[in-house]
Amino acid sequence: MTIPALPSPVLQHLFRPEAADDYVETMRMGLDHLAAALAGTAGPSSGQSPEKAAKLVADVDLDRPGDDLGEVLAELSRVYLDDAVWFHEPGYAAHLNCPVVIPALLAELFVSGVNSSLDTFDQSVGGTFVERRLVDWTARRIGFEDHPEHGADGIFTSGGTQSNLQALHIARDLALAGAAGGDVRRLRVLASDQAHFSVQTGARLLGLADEQVVPVRSDDRRRMDVGALEDALDGCHALGLVPMAVVATAGTTDFGAIDPLLPIADLCHLHATWLHVDAAYGGGLLVSRRHRHRLSGIERADSVTVDYHKTWFQPVSSSALIVRDRRSLSPVTWHADYLNPQDPDGTGHPNQVDKSMQTTRRFDALKLWLTLRVMGADRIGDYLDTVIELAVQVHARIDELDRIDVAAAPELSTLVFRCRPAGVPEGELAALNDAVRLTLYERGAAMVAATTVEGSRWLKLTLLNPAATVDSLTGIVEQARSVADELAADRVLEVASR
Repeated sequence: MTIPALPSPVLQHLFRPEAADDYVETMRMGLDHLAAALAGTAGPSSGQSPEKAAKLVADVDLDRPGDDLGEVLAELSRVYLDDAVWFHEPGYAAHLNCPVVIPALLAELFVSGVNSSLDTFDQSVGGTFVERRLVDWTARRIGFEDHPEHGADGIFTSGGTQSNLQALHIARDLALAGAAGGDVRRLRVLASDQAHFSVQTGARLLGLADEQVVPVRSDDRRRMDVGALEDALDGCHALGLVPMAVVATAGTTDFGAIDPLLPIADLCHLHATWLHVDAAYGGGLLVSRRHRHRLSGIERADSVTVDYHKTWFQPVSSSALIVRDRRSLSPVTWHADYLNPQDPDGTGHPNQVDKSMQTTRRFDALKLWLTLRVMGADRIGDYLDTVIELAVQVHARIDELDRIDVAAAPELSTLVFRCRPAGVPEGELAALNDAVRLTLYERGAAMVAATTVEGSRWLKLTLLNPAATVDSLTGIVEQARSVADELAADRVLEVASR
């Protein structure tokens, strides 16, 4: 039976030379629509409720295509753009989401259109070497050795969670093959009590129990306490346990704290323990002209996580795991005859899947490549230096505000604070500050994050927008204080009416 060829109009949606005109027109309409949405933003979010947002999406009949692209784009606005969270808005200061640079958005055009897959050379060709070159470039920024056999290497990943997981995977397998003698129950991971939760989740995925991740006390600046780490390492050895890895953090999520990397590296060397530095947040300091010294000691690590989609101003997703010795990436290597067979004929095809936990991977490295080629590394570093200075200046300003408590001076670009209206008991401040955060979101004017400090709920500014100003950011805190005063007054009236 002969299958009839599809008529040309049916094939107009396929990306191919014959559809180039349709592609260009479609992209133009999409860009115009996005630009109009961007121009129409009046705050970081509309404050849409989860229930209404869910209904807008549920009401769409996915089995019936729209009549034309204009109708579909209008629908896209209703279900997504009208209520999207805009990270470029000065009123957004919640999570570690950055406004993105335009050269990286240009790269997305090629990443999605060509749709290279970076798992094997025969699916990417030049893309393979672009990614490898960026890995080498980042490794040199870290300070890792360049050696043809056992020099640095790495792989782009989906984010810091995956990068941390792969680093722990390497450490686990090395420890099992060595001091642990194959007994996974003897393994321990040591991390600061301020470390990212992906350390715990990664350990679970690797077959470790929760108690096998040992929290190490932090000091008054929320950095890992070196003395406490030394005690923990000694305690492991005294009990016949094997510290498979120490995870140092270069930029904690809440306070931006950078653990003292040099003395931690000394201890890891003394105890023959893998040192992983989670620099998902602070990794942008690698291109800072003013603050690179804060990462002193990172060159002593065995592996490093860098999230380019945080302090390098890249679109999600763009992260990398960089290792000191390329041979350590071997635990994820598996040769499949249909994809990346072993190379007995010596063709030398460089397959990135040989060192990746993922198989199919987008060419996310191209975003950083075009950013460096258009802007240069110094400009990226200048953006980060700007938000670090903003944090210093905003801290000085809000530390003087009445009815505002500030938890600590900034280490990078986060500020933790809480509203404390007059007459509100300490025990009610946590609930009140959570209500302040929700109210700010619902009003659409500002977005802040929340965290827990010593058992109580606090609010947090995460500053990653170099276009923001001291006045606009201080204004967010002042809005929060005003809302807190409103809520406190309502509470007094409610109590009085009982």
